[in-house]
Formats: sequence, structure tokens, C-alpha cells
Amino acid sequence: MTSDSSSQGIPAATIIIFRNGPAGGPPEVLMTVRSSGMSFAGGMAVFPGGRVDQADFALGERIAAAHGLSPDEAAHQIAAVRETLEETGLAMGLAGAIDAQRAAAARAMLAEVGALEPVLAEFGWQLDLAQITPFARWFPKNERIPRVYDTRFYLANLGTGAVEVSIDQSENTRLFWISAQGALDAAERGEIKLIFPTRRNLERLALFASYDEARAQAEAIPVKTITPRVVEEGGKAWLTILADAGYPVTAELLETVARG
Repeated sequence: MTSDSSSQGIPAATIIIFRNGPAGGPPEVLMTVRSSGMSFAGGMAVFPGGRVDQADFALGERIAAAHGLSPDEAAHQIAAVRETLEETGLAMGLAGAIDAQRAAAARAMLAEVGALEPVLAEFGWQLDLAQITPFARWFPKNERIPRVYDTRFYLANLGTGAVEVSIDQSENTRLFWISAQGALDAAERGEIKLIFPTRRNLERLALFASYDEARAQAEAIPVKTITPRVVEEGGKAWLTILADAGYPVTAELLETVARG
């Protein structure tokens, strides 16, 4: 079910994790800076996530009906849960006896076995996919880039954020909490680098004063597959996206776009 071909894309998933902002300010989201040597988005600030593995598809087939999902969608949500635990140490989309010590032990086991299902069995946890909300799907299949990911984005809420996160020591060099607008401002100052989909998603997230607002918009706008396209206007090339998918900015000059 997975493929590296540009016609199908590499299935991937990520959870945009919210926490309450300090002193009643805007909510913050968790971002990571990818290692510069990574073949995709090396050195870029992105949301934690990664590709959907065969084990995710296998588990998705078995649990999809119980969660009211298609097997394919279930596999993507499982991958988002697994990648979040793997990359950040946060147990999102899971239910059971979960505390910091058990989450750390589960993360260590996940690093060894490489699949979520045996971790669930070992710790007596269950998937609670109602914790995550579909937000977007990006598939830049017509762009001339070496590795094309078909990525589904989800939202989840940590609330107080009174937990520790730490990098996985392999794919990422830094984890940090920041408001969506703060991330955009940091990119303008040259402190972080953003690829086109991340910038557009941050602009959309910056519209919301709370996680509840973000979830409400996500539930109100059906997820559509966003495939950026190049159009010529005013003698210049622009990279554009759908105008009705909830994004406040739908075009950027191609010459300024950073891609993976």
C-alpha cells in the first residue's frame, strides 16, 4: 500500500498539537526542526510526523470499523499517533493508564519494535482516535521534487501543556512550542525555515484564538486534497492552492517558495 512513486506519493501523517498559550495569549503548536541531512525538508521547521508504515495499514484494517473509519484513514491516524509518540514522547490519540514514566517507556519500546500494536498490548492502552480531528491533506504530485508525500494533517489538544517533550535524536534537532503567528514571524526574521505547505498551514492556524476554533473550522470544511499548481499571472509564476479549503493565503511567488 505504500509507494515511493510520484504518481501515488508516499502516504504520510502528522498531528498539529495545540497547547494553551501563556497568560491567556494565542495557543501554541509543537514544531520540530528536521536534521539538515534528511532527504526531505532537511533543516526545515515542520510539524512532527512521518510516513505510514505497513504495520499501520495492517492495524488499520483490523480496527477501522470499530472507529467508524475506512481502513486507509485508520492507518493514517494510527501513523500520526505512532509518529507523535516516536518523535516527541507525547501519547496523543491513546487512552489507558498513561503518565510521563509509562509514556517514556512506551516510546523506548516503540523505537525497538517499530510498530504501535505491540506497544498498545504491552501497556494495556487503546487507540482513542476521537482525540484527533482531520484538518488537511497535501499532495504536491505535480511538482518536480524528488520525494512526493501525500500527507494528512490532524489536530489534537494537549491543553495545559504541562509535559516534557524531547527530540528523537535521529530525524530532528529541536522541538519547540510557538504560536502560529510567532512561527511566521520567526521565519520572516530568518530564525527558522518553512516549506510551502507548512507556511500555508501556519497562516491558517494563525486565524484561530483557541484550539476549539481550529477544530470547529476543521469540522466545518471537508478535507480536500491540496495539490499546489503553478500559474502565470502578471508575467510572473505563482504557486497556488485551492481557494475554498480554509486557507487565508492561496498563492505565493514561485521564486520565493521553499520546497522539500
